[in-house]
Amino acid sequence: METLFIQRDAAQRAPGKSPHALVGVVASGNLEVLLERVLDGVRCEVHVKTPAAGFGEVWRAVIEDFIERHAPGGLRISINDCGARPDTVSLRLAQGVRLMTMEASE
Repeated sequence: METLFIQRDAAQRAPGKSPHALVGVVASGNLEVLLERVLDGVRCEVHVKTPAAGFGEVWRAVIEDFIERHAPGGLRISINDCGARPDTVSLRLAQGVRLMTMEASE
């Protein structure tokens, strides 16, 4: 099991008011992503647990692209991976940010 920790400043705080979001299911064979609005400012922290050792550069590239595109400032993101492809990781992260911006009535 490999554990990665990546933190970056985003361009802005993540919009919306939702305190958290959960997308994906680790048992499905890809991954689950938990997003929590718990950090001050524009800092974004990403914690990754994956059984696929040696892919740190790929993870960093996918996460840095996500931070650049979606500006998830103020979020702590926990990823429990089960061998997901990079495009699936990007999709789940984008879905999570979208859920964070939605109001309860949407």
